[in-house]
Amino acid sequence: MEVDSKADDYPHEIDEQLTGFDSSSSSVKTMLDKLMSMPRNELTQKLDPLDQAKLDLVSAYTVNSLFWMYLVTQGVNPREHGIKQELERIRTYMNRVKDITDKKKAGRLDKGAAARFVRSALYEPDDKQSRKKAVSKKAADTSDSPQSKRPKQS
Repeated sequence: MEVDSKADDYPHEIDEQLTGFDSSSSSVKTMLDKLMSMPRNELTQKLDPLDQAKLDLVSAYTVNSLFWMYLVTQGVNPREHGIKQELERIRTYMNRVKDITDKKKAGRLDKGAAARFVRSALYEPDDKQSRKKAVSKKAADTSDSPQSKRPKQS
């Protein structure tokens, strides 16, 4: 009879949410156990500084998120608690790390190579031919101009 009274302590509409929360918290516990099983110094020695920063940020975000959940289970509104500002601060740093990572992935432009590529791709006529064309064009322009058709006054 005691088992039935415990089962009736909460609304049955939230069974799915409670089951999902239980499985999620179990998976978080499993991941944290793996992370905590290895000494922190040994773990950070294997990582470059950017990955160390990512690990630190994820750890801080996880701990603060778990505290958020704890506050909710205790009936405290976490939006009115200082934990909200802490999570926003961590998110800001996560965005900074993401920007740094994106800049590293972005291609770099070799300006000298680009200039040579463009210069070689453009057609440049020989100097002699271009001068001949310019002179003949200038001569044609002056013979067709209205000033050249006027009678000369003496």
